[in-house]
Amino acid sequence: MLGLLLRVLPFWVREPLLIVIGSVFGLRIMYLAARDSDRVAAAIGAAFLVFTAIRVHTVVRALRARRNKGQGPASAAGGMVTDTAAPAPALDQAQAPTADPIAASAPAGSRAGAGTGPRPGPDKPEKDHNAWGQAVAALAVFGALAASVWLGDRVMPVDDNTPQPASCSDTEHEKLPKAYEKTPRAVTGDDLCKALNRPDLARLMGTPGEVASSASSSNGTALLTDGKVAEPDAQIDFDTYTVKLSATYDKMSTAQYVRLIDMAGDRIESNVRTLKVLGRPAVFSSDHTMKFEINLGGDQKHTPVQQGPLARTLSVALDRKDLGGYYDITVWSQTGALPDDGALVDIAEKVLPTIPERGVH
Repeated sequence: MLGLLLRVLPFWVREPLLIVIGSVFGLRIMYLAARDSDRVAAAIGAAFLVFTAIRVHTVVRALRARRNKGQGPASAAGGMVTDTAAPAPALDQAQAPTADPIAASAPAGSRAGAGTGPRPGPDKPEKDHNAWGQAVAALAVFGALAASVWLGDRVMPVDDNTPQPASCSDTEHEKLPKAYEKTPRAVTGDDLCKALNRPDLARLMGTPGEVASSASSSNGTALLTDGKVAEPDAQIDFDTYTVKLSATYDKMSTAQYVRLIDMAGDRIESNVRTLKVLGRPAVFSSDHTMKFEINLGGDQKHTPVQQGPLARTLSVALDRKDLGGYYDITVWSQTGALPDDGALVDIAEKVLPTIPERGVH
């Protein structure tokens, strides 16, 4: 239907329409691609903009051709009509008496058989405002349509059952433990939650169709430190995976952390792998989560703490010099399935640079 409509429309309506559609959709797609860091969408948006540039070039050439065509014939026609016949000599009234008073009162130089109407003047080019009118009308109409498409989801209420992604709870006004006061560069759990709760987080984990069901954060301290080491964290839950981001502000370097992992007997040592992320020392490790069960009354007896599903953690130093402290990005699922290590690296490269600067040495 759209193709038939474009073939039927006049040139000066069709081309402005294509320019409006190409520019609006191209800019919109490029904006979404930049927001979501989507290269495929960026390529599609660039194609729309190139198409629009071609249509603009076509319209400019057509306007120049119309202007040149209008000037050429007008000047030629004017030159042809300027050579008028010389006035005929006046007739002697005695030799050419006339009985017609109307004919006798005709001005000298008029020819017999000529009509009584005025002589035609030089040919002038007709001013064609139709093309400009069509173009302006098309731009106005389709500009309004484009604006409605662009702003429709903002000004019109959306009535659908699409689940909305979870938002981070506001914990900025909560009183922080003393460990945060002694560590001025420490971020809060709210900072980590805002950095982790990205629109493309599910895509980075390989499940682009999922929407975050919950987002939470806390301003805690590290275990076995008597509340002296700040350890904020944030957690985003999906149907398939759960992602947790934490920051530990101790004096342990990554090399020391790797030795500690090797010494821990409950770790799966074969899955330990060191690497560089964002130019910083990093290490992969695996461990089982802890499962808590609370018995509210019943005949069945359960162990309060059990071993939960396996989790994969990427620990990245706070800075390139590895002076102490690290970020942990941990992923697990109830089924025990885990994404590949490349997904955690992608998350770290996207999330860590967005954490406020006070979280970096």
